[in-house]
Amino acid sequence: MHQIAPVVEVEDARSPGPVVIENIEPQLECGRFAIKRIVGQGVTVEADVFRDGHDAVAAVLYVREAGTRKWHEVPMEFLDNDRFAASFEIARPGTHEYAIEAWPDPFASWQQAVSKKRAAGQTLALEIGEGRALLGESIARATGSTRERLAAAVAALDALGDDDSRVAAMLDEQLAALVSRAPDRAAATRVEPPLRIDADRRAAQFAAWYELFPRSAGDEPRKHGTFADVERRLPDIRAMGFDVVYLPPIHPIGHAFRKGPNNSLEAGPADVGSPWAIGNENGGHTAIEPALGTFDDFAHLVAAARANGMEIALDYALQCSPDHPWIKEHPEWFDFRSDGTIKYAENPPKKYQDIVNFNWSGPHRRSLWNALRDVVLFWSERGVATFRVDNPHTKPFAFWEWMIAEVRAKYPDTIFLAEAFTRPKVMNQLAKLGFAQSYTYFTWRDTKEELTEYLTELAETKLAEFYRPSFWPNTPDILPPYLQTGGRPAFRIRLALAATLSSLYGIYSGYELCENAALPDREEYLDSEKYEIRVRDWNAPGNIKADVTALNRIRRENAALQDWRNVTFYRADDDEVIFYGKQSGDNVLFIAINLDPLAARDPVLWLPTGDYGIPDDEPYAIEELLGQTKHEWRGSPHRWRLDPQLNPAAIFRLTLPNESHGPGSPGPGGIGGPRRPDLKRDSK
Repeated sequence: MHQIAPVVEVEDARSPGPVVIENIEPQLECGRFAIKRIVGQGVTVEADVFRDGHDAVAAVLYVREAGTRKWHEVPMEFLDNDRFAASFEIARPGTHEYAIEAWPDPFASWQQAVSKKRAAGQTLALEIGEGRALLGESIARATGSTRERLAAAVAALDALGDDDSRVAAMLDEQLAALVSRAPDRAAATRVEPPLRIDADRRAAQFAAWYELFPRSAGDEPRKHGTFADVERRLPDIRAMGFDVVYLPPIHPIGHAFRKGPNNSLEAGPADVGSPWAIGNENGGHTAIEPALGTFDDFAHLVAAARANGMEIALDYALQCSPDHPWIKEHPEWFDFRSDGTIKYAENPPKKYQDIVNFNWSGPHRRSLWNALRDVVLFWSERGVATFRVDNPHTKPFAFWEWMIAEVRAKYPDTIFLAEAFTRPKVMNQLAKLGFAQSYTYFTWRDTKEELTEYLTELAETKLAEFYRPSFWPNTPDILPPYLQTGGRPAFRIRLALAATLSSLYGIYSGYELCENAALPDREEYLDSEKYEIRVRDWNAPGNIKADVTALNRIRRENAALQDWRNVTFYRADDDEVIFYGKQSGDNVLFIAINLDPLAARDPVLWLPTGDYGIPDDEPYAIEELLGQTKHEWRGSPHRWRLDPQLNPAAIFRLTLPNESHGPGSPGPGGIGGPRRPDLKRDSK
């Protein structure tokens, strides 16, 4: 029979065991990846901290900016069931570290034991001497004003004439607080290595994006637009309420295998090709297509965007036209076939004859990776702080983790958006590796059940710690069937969903004009702007610019719409109507949207009035923000008509009764974390 060896030898187990620290939240995969937060946002860290027996423990949270030596201590407070917590606020963007240290607390243990004996009426003469000795040890460890105050407190209790008075003085909370400033940490346990937080500026969590092709920004058909034309469009874009103007690649476009209209393989002499086929005799990833303008023109555009309260985001596409200068200068960075021809990109059944990919794992990858990092740094030096990354899932994970860390070490404000419509675990991994924002499956989630299930996953699972979802109803690559068949109401519905379900959303230009002409049986635009210049009348009849403007204004004015993790779904007595609430402090919104673009609906909406302490027979104030109407309601159920031609969505703002913050609300600080019963929400 096998004998089971003891974990430790008896001789090694004569003293009490170390303090245990476990179940730390938040953290991501035992600290392998950083959680994400926003500058100015509070972070609450919790852990189970305990030891064998009944003795008390103390714990602190250590916090510092990565790369610095000094830790800042935040005392952890006992919650219940051996659970401790501490909070801190992130002051600057970049990577931050946090760790927990805990140790036995003999004076707190003494106070607990003496309190019980005192309540039981027991004699405490010996205990007084033991406590007095612990105080003397604390004085010996203390320094500065803490030592002076402790010594004065002990001298005062020594002067007391009876044991009852001394015990009362030694049980005083203020004395315990002084003792806690001079702890004995000889037997401390510390979590190593530290856990990490990636802190981003606010635009990483709350922003509205507008994508446009600069070459289509002019007003003459077939005439190539310029940066100056984009600049003239900025006031109109800002008037609609957008924060980010995203430009597809602005670099020279290759001639070899240039694509013609509708992705045809035959391009005429006037065809402009796909801007994602980067590079020709005028340069590559650090050059500008001459027809767009000069570097001075680009700098003027960046400054003009800032003057309009917006920023310019650039596309970061890691592929080359066969004409890219790098192919001659660095052939070792590319894959060549056995016949000596260079291998073009494919994603069967799609073929991209006009671009070639890099050899990511070749012997010269170090110089390749450095060059690709330097592309981002080149544009960062020219005022670009946000990059939309094309197809990151087709490049090595290791590259992204390294490159993003390298760039953010120099430019911590930099935001990377991952354009990866691929398998969920791959999309999640990219977010963990450092992408601040991510495209999502929202584009194809149409029904009430699909949307509810998807948003619950994004908001209430571990995804909320690292995956910031950006909702796009359309992109230059994707015109989903719902928009193709639902007409103008479909565009209004999907806009309202994107703008209110997520704090990050974007549209590709032409959306506000309800453009929905598609290639037969495809999710792609007919006469796609990816391959030709499209000049538009931006005030054409039937546009929904008023919807865009109103929704962006409401987003800016209501903190409840500036996070995606605070969504709660409520009852609506119609399968075609989705009804949900969002809250940040005393800002409480309820949103109802008709998902049927073809028919009006008259649902009964069940407001959670009981959760907000509102009796059924008492009136409460409701304001519908899109229609700008005010109402006095009673009770929970209310019928509201949602007509896709007139008002497919309604946004209700509730005026809370005094001293009510609603179900589980953290109060005016707002909501900043996953909604799990064992984890406090962070405050903004």
